[in-house]
Amino acid sequence: MQTLLRFYTFSFAFTAVCLALAGYYGWASTGSLGGMLSVLWIVFVLSILEISLSFDNAVVNATVLREMDPVWQQRFLTIGILIAVFGMRIVFPIAIVSIAAQIGPWEAVQLSLGDPEEYERIVSSAHIGIAGFGGAFLAMVGLSFFFDSDKDIHWIASVEQAINRFSTVPAVEIGLVLSLVYGVSTMLVPDDALTFLTAGVLGLVTYIGVNALGAIIEQREAAKKASGAIVRSGLGGFLYLEVLDASFSFDGVIGAFALSNNMIVIAIGLSVGAMFVRSMTIHLVRAGTLAEYRYLEHGAFWAIIVLGAIMLVSARYHIPETFTGLIGAVLIGLSLFWSIRHNRAERAANGGTSPDA
Repeated sequence: MQTLLRFYTFSFAFTAVCLALAGYYGWASTGSLGGMLSVLWIVFVLSILEISLSFDNAVVNATVLREMDPVWQQRFLTIGILIAVFGMRIVFPIAIVSIAAQIGPWEAVQLSLGDPEEYERIVSSAHIGIAGFGGAFLAMVGLSFFFDSDKDIHWIASVEQAINRFSTVPAVEIGLVLSLVYGVSTMLVPDDALTFLTAGVLGLVTYIGVNALGAIIEQREAAKKASGAIVRSGLGGFLYLEVLDASFSFDGVIGAFALSNNMIVIAIGLSVGAMFVRSMTIHLVRAGTLAEYRYLEHGAFWAIIVLGAIMLVSARYHIPETFTGLIGAVLIGLSLFWSIRHNRAERAANGGTSPDA
């Protein structure tokens, strides 16, 4: 327990500070105990919502981070989390309002505090584009994991083996995502369909661009290593994780308006959740959890595919955030259960000892 708490001490301390700020803000803005408790409750629920929606984000973060050198790991866990907390949870909604309403950032902040209903309306009106971009990017992340010719471990064997047979077909996952984006666009009115298609294509281009940048950097590093130079760069992985985190954050930011349209309350609640995602990522990397539970990655990437599909379909149909978070948690929980069962079976086959012993 003490070892476990070591990974989450900072997040608990950050939560305490955020709850104190929320309590102060609730009392200052409402002047009543009931108002203060209401703000505290909304912050608590928002943080739980963000954690439930982002556990698969932590698993995928850990998958990429374990391949990065310690210097870039630390940069992501410090600079990266600042971008995630302040960039996506605070700056991103303000940027949406600034662009949509054609006003300056400061006017957008004043609008969020002075007319939160209008602020919510403007942010929510951008959902079509956000759903197209984020859904396409996340779907590509999930499908690319399974359409990998080098992948030899399968959780849902019949499905994953069938997918793997097509892994040598060039750009098959791009074709699938484009087909899904186009299919959803046919259910929208013309103006929304154009916005959705444009955003979906931009999501695909962003995924391809970030991976291309990473590949270029890796090729340069390989050439330097061949000449005997010491290379310690993880810029490609860092950029990939930042875009990935942004895509994961879209649904949480938009979904938060179901509970509150106050920018300060939303920012505090989502920031608490984001900090726990950071702690979960550190825990998974440092404790070697991904290596210990062989199907955990599979559950996370299935959850990403489902989340990407839900984001795309949400351009036409409203899907409760509770369902989105629950289905991701169920998939990851099942993959963890199957991993534990596999480990027990291997220990039994080895006479009760670890297969690595």
